[in-house]
Amino acid sequence: MKQEQNKPNQTEFVFGHYASVETLKGTQEINKVWLQTGLQDKIRNEVTQLAKKKGLVIQQAPKSKLDELTDGGNHQGVVLSVAAFEYASIDDLFDNAKRHNEEPFFLILDGIEDPHNLGSIIRTADAAGVHGIIIPKRRAVQLTATVAKISTGAIEHVPVVRVTNLVNTVSELKDRGVWVFGTDVAGEDYRRLDAKGATALVIGNEGKGLSPLLKKKVDGMLTIPMVGHVQSLNASVAASLLIYQGFSSRHPL
Repeated sequence: MKQEQNKPNQTEFVFGHYASVETLKGTQEINKVWLQTGLQDKIRNEVTQLAKKKGLVIQQAPKSKLDELTDGGNHQGVVLSVAAFEYASIDDLFDNAKRHNEEPFFLILDGIEDPHNLGSIIRTADAAGVHGIIIPKRRAVQLTATVAKISTGAIEHVPVVRVTNLVNTVSELKDRGVWVFGTDVAGEDYRRLDAKGATALVIGNEGKGLSPLLKKKVDGMLTIPMVGHVQSLNASVAASLLIYQGFSSRHPL
């Protein structure tokens, strides 16, 4: 992966019970383990046992400290300080498309919180030839050992950019000739998507969907028609359908 510019010594935080346990079982470099004071024994014992096997420093801290480390994320009393994954830049994504002699095809993820969703999306993106993924720095899952594991190696082939402001990034992409499409129940049928030109697809948060500000910035909205009783799809499943509609328009039978 490419290195995020000007931040070579950056530290990341993996948080949440399951994500932390998976990271402790993996090979990602871990600097410190933070456990919330008074954490229930089952989680505490599991995390402590795994941390001691790796010879890691375990730091007890109040919930307020863990809230601060995770920017209010759902940490469940466990936070890991890990060596930073390397990120790309927006220019890297355009360069990647150019190397393949293709029009840019990007994904923008608006606050995806589940590392399994992000890992699955990266895996699908790699399979369908997406040139890069853009994620926000705050209130969203970052590149973690769990994400890497779920992506089954695709994380090494799909550049991921993190940005401070997705709305500003969408404006930049549009200025550079990219058509940006969001997802909404009131959008146009996704099967009409033509992604032959420079295209970016915005996938919303698992529960809240696209943020109102992003909805106002996109060029169009797409919807996935559903006839069953459950009128929603997992974020990674929805992303996969949209990605492969883009793939189909670029590589017709």
